[in-house]
Amino acid sequence: MVATVSTLHTPAQEIERLHALHHQQLEEFRAAPMPDAAVRVGNLRKLKAALIQQQDSLVKAVNEDFSCRAEGDTLIAEIMTTVQALNYMIKNVRKWMRPSGRHVNMLFAPASNEVVYQPLGVIGIMVPWNYPIQLALVPIATALAAGNRAMIKMSEFTPATNRALKDMLASVFDETEVAIIEGEIDVSSAFSEVPWNHLIFTGSTAVGKHVMSAAAKNLTPVTLELGGKSPALIAPDANLEHAAERICFGKSLNAGQTCIAPDYVLVPEGREKEFIGRYHQAFTKMYPTMKDNDDYTSIINDRQYQRLFSWLKDADEKGAKITQINPGDENFSDCRKMPPHLIENGTDEMTVMQEELFGPILPIVTYRSFDDALAYITDRDRPLALYLFSYNRDIEKKVLEQTHAGGVAVNDTLMHIAQDDMPFGGIGPSGMGHYHGKEGFVTLSKAKAVHRKGRINSGKVIYPPYGTRLHNLVYKLFIR
Repeated sequence: MVATVSTLHTPAQEIERLHALHHQQLEEFRAAPMPDAAVRVGNLRKLKAALIQQQDSLVKAVNEDFSCRAEGDTLIAEIMTTVQALNYMIKNVRKWMRPSGRHVNMLFAPASNEVVYQPLGVIGIMVPWNYPIQLALVPIATALAAGNRAMIKMSEFTPATNRALKDMLASVFDETEVAIIEGEIDVSSAFSEVPWNHLIFTGSTAVGKHVMSAAAKNLTPVTLELGGKSPALIAPDANLEHAAERICFGKSLNAGQTCIAPDYVLVPEGREKEFIGRYHQAFTKMYPTMKDNDDYTSIINDRQYQRLFSWLKDADEKGAKITQINPGDENFSDCRKMPPHLIENGTDEMTVMQEELFGPILPIVTYRSFDDALAYITDRDRPLALYLFSYNRDIEKKVLEQTHAGGVAVNDTLMHIAQDDMPFGGIGPSGMGHYHGKEGFVTLSKAKAVHRKGRINSGKVIYPPYGTRLHNLVYKLFIR
C-alpha cells in the first residue's frame, strides 16, 4: 500500500509538485511504454475493487461537500456508472488492443498493413465539482485501459471528496501511475499549460476556451466536455405525462447540477399549463418534501446558490412568469436547498435564456409548428445533449437529421451517458472529442499505421526514371 501524500497548501508548492510528478510519470512511462493486457486489466480491477470498498466514504465525502448530496444521486450517477464503465473496459480492453489489419492496394503488394494502438503517455484530467467521482475515475480508467498514466486536477469546491479519492487511489496506485493535484485558479492554469500527451477537461464553455488556448501553446490535443443549453423537445404526438416525468427526473437529479440536464423545454403552444401540472405531479411524487429530505440535493455552495437566484430575479424583472414547485410549502432561507422554478414568457434578454443554468430552473418555450421548434434549436449553439419526446419514427428521423447535438436520448433524459458501448462528447461550443467505451480507448491511444514490406519490392515499378513503358502501364491501370 502506498502512503497518502499530503496536499501542499501553497499554490507555488502544489505547482512545483505538479511539474515534478509530471516529469516522474513521463520517465516511468518511457521505461514501460507498452503495458500488456494483463497489466491494464489488473489496474482496472484494482481501481474497481478500491471504489467498491471505499464507496461509503466517498458517498459521505460528497455529501459533506454539498452539505446535502442525495445518497441515491451519488450511488446511481457516480459509483454505479463508474463500476459499470470499469466492467465494460475489463471485458473489452484485450480486444481493443489487437492490431487492426487493413487493406493493401495491389500496386504495393506483397505487403501488409495494420493499425497498432499505442499508449500516448501521461494524460491530464481536469475534474469539475458536480460529479467529482465519476468525472475523475471514468477518465482515469480510460487512460489506464489505453496503457497510460494519469494526473487529475480536482475542483477546489470538493475538498472532502478530493481527500477521499486521494486516499482511495493511494491505496492501489503509486503517484507515478495516478496522482491528484489540488488548488484554485492559479493551479488550474498551471495544470492546463503542462505539455500533456492528451488533456481532458470537463467544465464550462468559458473556462474551456482558456484551457484550449493554454493547451494550444504546446499543441496538446484536448477533449473538452462543456455542456451548454440542452433542449428537451416535446413533439405534438408525445405523451405529456411520460415526458414531464422523465424531464423532471433529468432536471432534479443532483438538483439540476448536471452538464446534460435539460436546460429548456419546447412545448406545443396551448399545452404549457398541462406540462406544468404534469411536472408538478411528477416532482411531488419523487420529492414530497425537500428541506429535510436527504433524497434532494443541495446547491454546491453559496456562490452558485446566489447566482441562480440572481438569474431568477433578472427573469422576473424582465417579465417572466415564474412557478415555484414546493409541495411541502417549506422555507429554505437557512439552507442551500432550491426548489424547482419553471419559467414562462422567457425572452432572449434574460440570462436564464442565454446561459447554461446548472440548477433547478427550467424555462418553457412554446412553439406553433414543429418546424418552428426545430428552427429554435438550430438557431442556437449546438448542445451537449438533445432530448426528443415522440413515439413517431418520422418525427424522430427528422429531428436526428436536422439537428446537431453531442448525444440524443429519445423519450428519456440523461440515460444515454450511461451506455457503455456509446461515445460521449460535445460538438462546437458544447465540446470536442469523445470518450467512454472504445472511443475513449481510441482517443487516448495513438492509432499508428504500420506498413510492412518483405524482400520483394514491387514498388520499384514507380521509381525513376519516369516516362518508361512500365510507368505508362501503371498510370493506365491505377489512374482511372
